[in-house]
Amino acid sequence: MLENNLTVVTEIFLLGFQISQELKIFLFCLLLMIYCGTICANLLIISLVSTSKNLHTPMYFFISQLSITDILVITDIVPNMLRILLNNGATITFVCCITQLYFLDASETVECLLLAVMSYDRYVAICKPLHYNVIMKSGHCVILTIICWVFGFSIVFIDIVTTAKLNYCGKNIIDHVFCDLVPLLELACSDTYIVHLEVYLLSIPLLLIPITIIVVSYICIVLEILRISSSTGRQKAFSTCSSHLTVVSIFYWTIFSVYIVPTKGQSSTISKILSLLYTVFTPFINPIIYSLRNKDFIKAIQKACYKNVIEKIIHNIVSITEATPRYSA
Repeated sequence: MLENNLTVVTEIFLLGFQISQELKIFLFCLLLMIYCGTICANLLIISLVSTSKNLHTPMYFFISQLSITDILVITDIVPNMLRILLNNGATITFVCCITQLYFLDASETVECLLLAVMSYDRYVAICKPLHYNVIMKSGHCVILTIICWVFGFSIVFIDIVTTAKLNYCGKNIIDHVFCDLVPLLELACSDTYIVHLEVYLLSIPLLLIPITIIVVSYICIVLEILRISSSTGRQKAFSTCSSHLTVVSIFYWTIFSVYIVPTKGQSSTISKILSLLYTVFTPFINPIIYSLRNKDFIKAIQKACYKNVIEKIIHNIVSITEATPRYSA
């Protein structure tokens, strides 16, 4: 098809990393290990939260939802990225490119909202401990989670539809490792003003409101901790939200480094590496922060392993007993 003497884009070629073959093999193995480790770690968190009674609390319920978003993000990006590395670039249809962009942005949006809800949960736990069970009861937690998922996927859909309706023609090569909004808009031959306007308008509910909730929550938490007389009490109170604060810092630092910091004069390789931080390494780091630094998770893992060992021992004893010949007197 021709429009304005330019070929309409139906397929997009992703260049990936323009590096030596040895580095590509190393990066392929590294990404594959990170992907497998991320999937296993997050599935472990989800299964432990759903099966262990000690983890049936609002905080761990939100952590399990965060694990789902991490699985969605890394699964949306890494498999196709591995294909790009193997083939020195790869072609992706325009529909698949838009779909990848949608699930990436929607999952990141849900994670952003969940982090805000989790900060409110920590605020209630530390500043209003006597009312915690009433405010953060299971029904309220489920409703908050549903709102995050529905709002995240629906509001991003508005921007994705507008992006998909633009005219894309001419050069169909993107010097990136996945379909991201900024490099995709560079292929558009129609005015992208409306898309940029929507991005700025949607950033208010998607970024400013969650950030405001997080900042206000932690200001109240810090003030409440400073009122505690004993150093042991202050340390115990801060430890309940240190993991969440670490995850929030990593998440927003990587997002800001990619989308907020000016990219003028920045090489494409650096831009690709920064993109890997929030799409690959952040989902990998999150379960490590929440599990290895958390005594409840470690106890749940030990209990699950101990239970499996006991069950195997009992099963072996029963099998041996049933296999032993019995002689009548």
